[in-house]
Amino acid sequence: MKIRKVDSKIIFSNPQTFLILLLRMVIGWQFLYEGIIKLVDPGWTASRYLLYSDWIFSGMYHAIANSPVLLSIANFCNIWGLIGIGLALIFGVFVSVAALGGVCLLLLYYTANPPFTLADSMKEGSYLIIDKNLVEMIALLLIAFMPSPSLTDFKQLKTYVAKLFQKHPPTVEPQPEYPCQAIEREQKEVLERRNFIFSLASIPFAGAFTWAAVKAKAFSEPVGIDGISGATTRTFSFTGLADLKGTLPYAMIGNIELSRMFMGCNLIGGWAHSRDLIYVPSLVKKYHTQEKVFETLQLGEQCGMNAIILNTSLTPLINTYWKETRGKIQFISDCAGVGDVDRGIQVSVDSGAATCYIQGEITERILREGSSFEIVGEWMEKIRRHGIPAGIGAHSLEVVKQCVNLGIKPDYWVKTLHHTNYWSAKPEKKHDNIWCTNPEETIAYMNNLEQPWIAFKVLAAGAIHPQEGFKFAFEGGADFICVGMYDFQIVDDVNIAADILSSPLNRQRPWRS
Repeated sequence: MKIRKVDSKIIFSNPQTFLILLLRMVIGWQFLYEGIIKLVDPGWTASRYLLYSDWIFSGMYHAIANSPVLLSIANFCNIWGLIGIGLALIFGVFVSVAALGGVCLLLLYYTANPPFTLADSMKEGSYLIIDKNLVEMIALLLIAFMPSPSLTDFKQLKTYVAKLFQKHPPTVEPQPEYPCQAIEREQKEVLERRNFIFSLASIPFAGAFTWAAVKAKAFSEPVGIDGISGATTRTFSFTGLADLKGTLPYAMIGNIELSRMFMGCNLIGGWAHSRDLIYVPSLVKKYHTQEKVFETLQLGEQCGMNAIILNTSLTPLINTYWKETRGKIQFISDCAGVGDVDRGIQVSVDSGAATCYIQGEITERILREGSSFEIVGEWMEKIRRHGIPAGIGAHSLEVVKQCVNLGIKPDYWVKTLHHTNYWSAKPEKKHDNIWCTNPEETIAYMNNLEQPWIAFKVLAAGAIHPQEGFKFAFEGGADFICVGMYDFQIVDDVNIAADILSSPLNRQRPWRS
């Protein structure tokens, strides 16, 4: 290895200097790319990465993710930090400062999610205590403390410009020098010329970056998971948290606090009411990978929704979500999907359900078959013995009436409600197209009940616009609404619901909670 010392500076041979320059530029490329890809994505946020944090500063990272103001600042610093560091490394401007800035940024990424705490769904591999952030951090430390050709070293450029424009360069009397000084001066001149030529490599390198980005449409196509210094997973490219305009109010059912609007599980579970479009359930299942489900739940939480109604068969999914993301969303179990209701209650309670209710299809089957309806009351008491509220679900108003006639009093009702002013609402030809055939009668009857009411199917499985469906449900007496949502609908739905709830409502039934 050829290393020389000139004016107390370590001077490398040409290949070594070139390799350090190349290392600096490729890291700069990566930083710049990831900064720009986040800049052009209106829905990008670092929140998911921060919420995954489970190490020494996790409390701080979680606080940032849960505060819209702090999260906005973190997103801004992340984006422009990546872009600024990338440009500086590529063009050789303030290289040491940029490299140390990159080290600080990567250190934050590492402490937020070191490889030994990162959930499996976030890992690119198993590295024990070493990951790509740490490797790149060490490479940047090398760049920060080693000389590298830089465009900010203008001495050689000034010399060339002077020779080009000066017709009669001033005569400078040569100063006497010792032979060793002459050798050192010649070495410095050679070094300056070489470094200047090397530094010009940043120009075609930047051109190559621009060409590659345009050629691959890198800044307009989805890219999936960001790279090493991305510090996040790309989550959505639609109305994002920055567009959130309002907050949802909360109210109580028994001993649990619920947002006035929360999520349903049909879309997540693949139970898509799609009328005669038979391919839709399969499409919905393909879309909702575990990662997508987790992104959807996290976005819902960040928008203020704190609950989801789940079929009991999905309890392993919510348990994994809690474990891997430290999410806090509550689940309301319908006690169906795992066999009989008694087993459904036990599985739900063991899985951490905040409350349980008896699914409408179950209560309607009992009513239709003429079985003893008193068993519904027995299930109510079994749920309450676990210290949680117990509810009754129904599509048919006759179920609610039967409970009232028998003196069965749940802690809350889960009943469908939507108007029928949409083209496929044909009660006489029911084909997965209508869930509340008598909305006016339902509203009138439910107005007399004292228990809180969760209305579901308020959009008739996507046939009614949220602006219309939400208002109809709240004005019709519902205390809460359960709405199935894709991730790209969440922010818009929350904005609509918050606006409706903050405006005067033509509501006859008192709020029950």
